[in-house]
Amino acid sequence: MTAPRIEVHADAAALATAVAGELLGRLADAQSGGGVPQIALTGGSIAEAVHREVARLAPSSGVDWSRVVVWWGDERFVPRDDAERNAGKARAEFLDVVGVDPAHVHEMPSTDDAADVHEGAGAHSDELHEHGSGEFEIVMLGVGPDGHVASLFPGHLALDVDDRIAVGVTDSPKPPPERISLTFPTLNRTRSVWFLVSGEGKAQAVARALGGAERHEIPAAGVAGQEDTIWFLDRASSSAL
Repeated sequence: MTAPRIEVHADAAALATAVAGELLGRLADAQSGGGVPQIALTGGSIAEAVHREVARLAPSSGVDWSRVVVWWGDERFVPRDDAERNAGKARAEFLDVVGVDPAHVHEMPSTDDAADVHEGAGAHSDELHEHGSGEFEIVMLGVGPDGHVASLFPGHLALDVDDRIAVGVTDSPKPPPERISLTFPTLNRTRSVWFLVSGEGKAQAVARALGGAERHEIPAAGVAGQEDTIWFLDRASSSAL
């Protein structure tokens, strides 16, 4: 495992453009070698900005979107058409725009699909086991002010789940309380991890994660790529480094 790479950009807009360009380049490179890259998306305002930039830059990228498989690191366990679901926003701003094959878009179950969040997590684990490639090309993660990633929150029992692909969360400290999240072992089964972090409110969490904090205190410290880990920051989120 190599030391993380830290990129500091002027602001959130510049950060989003840089991430989009890097993503398109990585996907094109993976496809040129005959691969069908599988990626895990994240949610939040910076991810939405990245998605819009990917859609804008995609036409000249050379990426064959029929040969990209999409998953998510976590999702809110709410109705499928709920505006707060990460998947719905990503579809509208990115996936449907560039033409990703719907059969290659693997949303986490909603309340329309499963009786409860634990059943949903189990169903998604089965789906990833069946359709996953064994590792992701890229896992993108936001970081909360408390250092959480996906829906793995400081001090929560889900941090110690190492025998499942995905886990149901029932006590998220931020609404809604019920979510499905990939576990640490699953998130770490990736060639590259990208942290996308914007805003001064995240600065202390970034500094603690990069300073060697324990994952139970700062969950972001518990995820790293097998080949590389990149922290995409703006000036505000890097201000405590």
